[in-house]
Amino acid sequence: MLYMVLLAFIHLSQSLDVQKTLYGSKWFQENVLKLSDLASRSNSQQLPNSHNFSVDIRMPGVLPTQSDTYLCTAFPVPTSQDAYIVDFIPHASMNTVHHMLLFGCRTPVSTSGYWDCGSSQGTCKDEASIMYAWARNAPPTKLPKDVGFRVGKNSGMAYFVLQIHYGDVSSFRDHHRDCSGLSLKMTTKPQPFIAGMYLLISMDTVILPGKRVTNSDVACDYTSYPIYPFAFRTHTHSLGKVVSGYRIRNGKWSLIGRQSPQLPQAFYPANREVNVQYGDTIAARCVFTGEGRSSKTYIGGTSADEMCNFYIMYYMESKHAIPFMNCMEPGSKELFRSIPAEANVPITVPQMNSKMHMEHTADETPLLNTCDEDKVLDQDYHLEQVSSWPQSSLQLGQVSGLALDSNSNLVIFHRGDHRWGMDSFNNQARYLQRSLGPIQQSTILVVDPSDGRILKASGRNMFYLPHGITTDKDNNYWVTDVALHQVLKVDSDGRDRILLALGEAFTPGSDINHFCKPTDVAVDTETGDIFVSDGYCNARILKFSADGKYLSQWGAGSSDRRRQTPFQIPHSLVFLPDRKEVCVADRENGRIQCFIAETGQFVKEIKKDEFGGKLFAITYSPVGDGLIFAVNGESLYHSAPLRGFVINYSTNRILDTFIPSKKEFKMPHDIVLSVDGSVFVGDAGSNSVFKFTAEKFHRSVKKAGIEIQELFEMESLVQSKMKQDLNISKPALVQEKQIVGQKDHPLVEMEERKSRPMLNKEKGVLPAIITTLLLIPLLLVVFLGVFMCWRKNSKTVGSLNLGKFFASNKGYSRQGFDQLSTEGSDQERNVEDSSDSDNEEYSALPPPHSSS
Repeated sequence: MLYMVLLAFIHLSQSLDVQKTLYGSKWFQENVLKLSDLASRSNSQQLPNSHNFSVDIRMPGVLPTQSDTYLCTAFPVPTSQDAYIVDFIPHASMNTVHHMLLFGCRTPVSTSGYWDCGSSQGTCKDEASIMYAWARNAPPTKLPKDVGFRVGKNSGMAYFVLQIHYGDVSSFRDHHRDCSGLSLKMTTKPQPFIAGMYLLISMDTVILPGKRVTNSDVACDYTSYPIYPFAFRTHTHSLGKVVSGYRIRNGKWSLIGRQSPQLPQAFYPANREVNVQYGDTIAARCVFTGEGRSSKTYIGGTSADEMCNFYIMYYMESKHAIPFMNCMEPGSKELFRSIPAEANVPITVPQMNSKMHMEHTADETPLLNTCDEDKVLDQDYHLEQVSSWPQSSLQLGQVSGLALDSNSNLVIFHRGDHRWGMDSFNNQARYLQRSLGPIQQSTILVVDPSDGRILKASGRNMFYLPHGITTDKDNNYWVTDVALHQVLKVDSDGRDRILLALGEAFTPGSDINHFCKPTDVAVDTETGDIFVSDGYCNARILKFSADGKYLSQWGAGSSDRRRQTPFQIPHSLVFLPDRKEVCVADRENGRIQCFIAETGQFVKEIKKDEFGGKLFAITYSPVGDGLIFAVNGESLYHSAPLRGFVINYSTNRILDTFIPSKKEFKMPHDIVLSVDGSVFVGDAGSNSVFKFTAEKFHRSVKKAGIEIQELFEMESLVQSKMKQDLNISKPALVQEKQIVGQKDHPLVEMEERKSRPMLNKEKGVLPAIITTLLLIPLLLVVFLGVFMCWRKNSKTVGSLNLGKFFASNKGYSRQGFDQLSTEGSDQERNVEDSSDSDNEEYSALPPPHSSS
């Protein structure tokens, strides 16, 4: 017995040490269960005490280049047991996606990335079951209560395969990547009724040009267990007028559903009075028109072809469940002579109402076809200033430009003792301070990006009012001087040689041989072509060959030529090497515009309210789908704070904003990104350069396309359970909060200073005191045990029960002596059984009785 007591003492001591370590750590206080840990387990494990979860299935940022492309991607079912889909939420837009199908199968064609499934490869190596279909901005589909599509362990469906048909790829002219897909709400709670899909599809119809009506019929005898249709969906392309589906029993046609395929192709409620039994016939008719066509139209897979599909979503008893059935028989003319007349009456969809309805539906569908930012970056991050950079003062004038050289060193372009003021130019943009001479200080500084040490200085007696700077592949500097109205190519060897000069010194102009206060230069890293933003007087971008030959120029772009707004100071340029584009910060318009570098064709515009009406500078990183880094400026008409931005090029979403921590921006004038991800901002107002680095943190739990919901509830559950297990007393918590709250008090601060020299001693004394205090009650227990054993031997009294003994004391809880709580304990089972699952809303519907 003494041996057992000693073991209990050791275990108790270790538990107290663990409690102290966990409770004293910032990690425990702020994040008992990291969301990233949940994410890493979400592929294969259930959330404790929860039946419900969500799976997010998206295309992995694809860029289809040809119209009528079919792409597929596969996702494993994220559970090793049976699971049930109870809700489908699409994330797509008909502007990008023609239609979308979700299949279930055991073995997909591929389990990594995506593939072209419009070819002979297809979707699955084995039999594929269609579970969902979407087109034309259809809204979400919710299944009836107690009905679900079964996947996982016993279903034969180990993978989801998402297939998307990209009909017209003109919407991808801006080179954005597509992450369309859908979210599945799922549960592991067994559903009494299993959902399935019955697809009627016509294969042989030919629509003659100019013919007003062409019917496409399909019908099959039903030879399985009863099914109960609850939803239907129609699908044709542009020539379809109406699609109708029926059950035929004893010669009587009963309507399952009828709809225009030109409306959003959602799943609409079916006639709930109709079921389908063995011996019935299921039939469908599509009505087409060939008007407006000059050639025959066939059934096929392109947007120029046609399709005739009628989907029936049904449920059946679990023990007889069949996930997918189809019918491709044309049906006899004799059978379809008795089809109800309604099947031949087109449903008129007014053009305006159709358009408004589709736009409205699309707006209500969250996250249509944009790629989430966590697909661009492995982890979310936030840029924070490195306050210790530079380690020594750089003695700068107005910082106008930043660049990186071929050695990844930071290049700073500044104005020394010259300043751009109200009296620097006259009304004709001519420089008025030539008498001051050129700047005598070194205007180009090469500094170490890690500590800010000056490695090289050049640019003496060359410039009057420096503005923009960049480097080419030969490490030459390309600079602009707004006083000179010139673009200069300068060597970087320190000898200050001008290798090429564009424009006439001190002479503003707007022809191809003159500039007017040019602002910046960008260089094509492959061809050596240069792009000049010109500038404060002109509103244009000019393109020159590497040897200075004029090639072309263009102004601001717009997707709507009727609302084209000219540049108002194109202030900063950046070349996008992976996209072969040039982007410009249009300062006074507060926007970014991007153009194809070869032709100057407009690609896209990024304009945000957060910019506050002015945007001074941009730079670019090809990470993921592309990141744009930008800084804004003060505006007389907006009150947005001065700050930096990190923007997803593909989605135009702002991923992060950043500001200095020590002193504020005054006039952030240029920005550059180093190879290690550090961001440098040159400020012309404070004559300084700021360095920012990324602080990584976990914000998203989406991994491999799988997103687990109910994280906050889960986190709260785990926190409360750990607090119970650690058995931290409430008075101790209150006392610690009081001490923390008093930290700013002078007496507390004085006591802290007094106690600091004693810390090392206390570290050794405290464990001894705790051990002594713990030994006293344990020695009493040992003594009591020996005494009771003696009493037992002498008087034959009942055995000792520590739980009952301590419970006999007033106010004592015997919780510490209860059965150890494990996954199989009654305590946890009771908690789970008593909690209402979120899926209770899907209450059971008994199968309806056979209808006539």
